[in-house]
This record gives sequence, structure tokens and C-alpha cells, in this order.
Amino acid sequence: MLNQHDGLESRTRFPPARQIAYGDHPDQVGNLHLPVGEGTWPTVVLIHGGFWKWGWDRTLMTLLAHDLARRGYAVWNIEYRRVGQEGGGWPGTLEDAAAAIDYIAGIDVVDPNRIVTVGHSAGGQLAVWLAARHRLPVGAPGSGPRVRPHAAVSLAGVLDLVRGAVAELGSGACAGLLGGGPDDVPERYATASPSALLPLGIPVLLVHGGRDDIVPSSQSHEYAAAACAAGDTVELVDLPCADHFDVVEADDPAWLAVVERLPALVGNGA
Repeated sequence: MLNQHDGLESRTRFPPARQIAYGDHPDQVGNLHLPVGEGTWPTVVLIHGGFWKWGWDRTLMTLLAHDLARRGYAVWNIEYRRVGQEGGGWPGTLEDAAAAIDYIAGIDVVDPNRIVTVGHSAGGQLAVWLAARHRLPVGAPGSGPRVRPHAAVSLAGVLDLVRGAVAELGSGACAGLLGGGPDDVPERYATASPSALLPLGIPVLLVHGGRDDIVPSSQSHEYAAAACAAGDTVELVDLPCADHFDVVEADDPAWLAVVERLPALVGNGA
């Protein structure tokens, strides 16, 4: 079944998104949105949030997918197993995100040299983590990437899982994802937390609202400082008047700040 917003596609004159399975589980799927016309497209991998918990799904990002397709990007809006369903959490959620992005290496309309990950909230963690997979030790969930993004974008992302666990963000969501606190399973935090995997070696864009009372903007500020110190190229767009959800509204200045920078982030394919 296509997600609840797919009916909007006909009204925006886009061909229907293709739902494609990248695995055997019903939630190991993504929706591929394409621009009008033929070509090999720069591609955005969209990753929804919801504190990695079952009950939130990729329909949260569908309107952003429409906007990106209109702007000439292929969009791979992915689903993954979440905490609260069989196989979700550690390591399944991470393995699904990795399998989803690797799947598009075989899609001929995707330019493999112009892929950017964009994630919101918990999806921000996954978006930046996907860009850090080459830093993982052999055998770790997600190691050995087939696809390496050209850049990553975090929209109000949870980028330091240790700090997130200590602050009990999302009523203990970080511990829920990893199956324990930082003192219980430190190796899992070292594997899954983007801040523990620096440097990435690619540009990272961070967008965060000053009025965010769900994921504090300190998550982005502290990541930016650590990434810059490690030698990475990082831009932080700090929007004092934005809240946690403004950053995924297609007509909000927060989202416009992303699309303005996307051409530079996807690069020229070289």
C-alpha cells in the first residue's frame, strides 16, 4: 500500500511514486519520487523521525519529497523497522537504513555520485550516521557501505546519543533504540552516535530551531563545534523562531534554507 499522501501526486502532476521493497519485512520499503522527464538525477534520501519509534512513518516526509521532485531531484523516502515492532531498535533500525541507501546503487535513474541524505529528528541521526558508515569497524551494523553520500543534512537531529540518553530525550528514546544506557552498552553508542564517528570527510548541513522543545538546539551546536574541530566542513543554520516541526514544513524558511544549499551539497557528480 502506498502512503497516505500519495494521492497528492496526481494533483501536483507528478507520476505516482514507486513503492519499492529493499528487504523482506513490510517496513523495509521506500517510495521513489522522480522529476518529470528522463535523466539520471541527483538524489535525496529522506529519513523521517519519531524517536525511532513505531507509529511514525515516512508519510511525514512526503510533502518534502514532492517539493524536491519538483525541483529536479530524485527522492528515496525510506521506511525502516522501528522500536516497538519485531526487528526494530538495535541493530535492525540501523541495518535497515544502511540497506535502504545501498539499494539505490542499482537504480539507473540515480546518480551515485550525487546523493545527499536528509533526515529529521531521529532521522537526522540516521542521515548523518549513513554518511559515517565508512568509519565503522568491520562487522559493525552498517559497515562496508555500497553508497557513500556526497553530503548530509540534519533537521533538528539527535546527533549525540550519549547526551540524548542522559537528557532522556523522547522519554528515553536513545536507550530504547540501543537497548540500554551509555554505561550499559557503550559500544553501541560508539557505533550509532554520529558525534562518535567524526570526522566524516564530507559537508554536513545542520538546521535547528531555537524554539525546539523536543530536541534542543544544543545537539546541533555541539556537533558543529566538534565536527569543525575534527576538520569537517559544517554549516549550522540557526533559526531562533523555528520549532521542532517547522524545519519539515515545505514553505517554511527552515526548509527553504535547505533547498537553497542543495545544489552545492549534491555537487557536480565528479
